[in-house]
Amino acid sequence: MPPTASSPTPRGGVPRYAEIAADLRRRIVEEELAPHTLVPSERELSELHGVSRMTARHALTVLANEGYVYRRTPRGTFVAEQRHVFRIGSFSREVERGGRTPTAVVLSAEVGEADTAAATALGLVPGEPVHVVRRRRSADGEAIALETSVFPVALTPGLLEADLTGSLWELLAATYGVVVTTARATLASVVLDDESCRLLDAVAATPGTRLERSAYDADGRCVEFARDVYRSDRAVFEVEADVTR
Repeated sequence: MPPTASSPTPRGGVPRYAEIAADLRRRIVEEELAPHTLVPSERELSELHGVSRMTARHALTVLANEGYVYRRTPRGTFVAEQRHVFRIGSFSREVERGGRTPTAVVLSAEVGEADTAAATALGLVPGEPVHVVRRRRSADGEAIALETSVFPVALTPGLLEADLTGSLWELLAATYGVVVTTARATLASVVLDDESCRLLDAVAATPGTRLERSAYDADGRCVEFARDVYRSDRAVFEVEADVTR
């Protein structure tokens, strides 16, 4: 039986929900739909495109997972702010590069013991004392990421008594003469746990991006090991590689 207007998959083989999502995505990217404006409801989309409400709901779910829209029950679905574009490096510098103001809230700052991953990265023995700083990072007051940074105690004496609400890399340079020149990270897609969602003012089960990051000085010495979690609906990462080597 040939597909009809209400079929989930038309003749072209592209699911109807994907076509609807693509149309809304284009309108958002081209700024036909402004941030925080109401997008058509499931009922309106189903009537406009001749599909079931389940198909329309699927289209909106795709866009919500991609970070283009957000839902506010019972008010409806709204266009999200454009996501921040980050390169691997300093949160503060990247936010400032985008013309926004970075801030940090210190959640905890203490002396801990280096676990295996941190010890390997920092050239320490597992269990060796380290400074562990956990912070919530925001851009223009909007919570974006949770950072857990680990520094060798021997490299950063008195760190926990310093002002930790600014750029830690600038603090390293100004206080200890340690200048970060290179950063590397591995990225993974995750679903944020309940605590992370609460701290980042996100709805339950918000998609996230987890980074395990190392920062190095000009001599190739690792001076910071970090585990960061970003809201995927508010942040996207730009990666550049030299493909000639």
